[in-house]
Amino acid sequence: MSGRFDVRLTAAAEQDLADIVEYVAAHGSERAAAALLDEILDCVSKLETHPARGAIPSELAPLGITDYRQVRLGRYRLIYRLYDAAVVVMVVADSRRDMQALLERRLLED
Repeated sequence: MSGRFDVRLTAAAEQDLADIVEYVAAHGSERAAAALLDEILDCVSKLETHPARGAIPSELAPLGITDYRQVRLGRYRLIYRLYDAAVVVMVVADSRRDMQALLERRLLED
């Protein structure tokens, strides 16, 4: 895979991100929330040139589902799908969540 990929977030992933930032601002600080947002958006932007760097999520690999990848940023996971010239971020979540249930709802029911 070479060249630049078009990267976008689904509406659900955008809501995930907004919820995370809101939570950190409410339970931590505005500064911490802004810093986390910058880190996550930087991670997303790196997918433009290196989308294959992510690993297949461990919850999906046993099912033979290899279309999705993930990158970790601290305790957060960004789960995305690779297309020919695009990367679509499907989930932004705290890895302490029940990821199996979240992925089943978000990815497998579509």
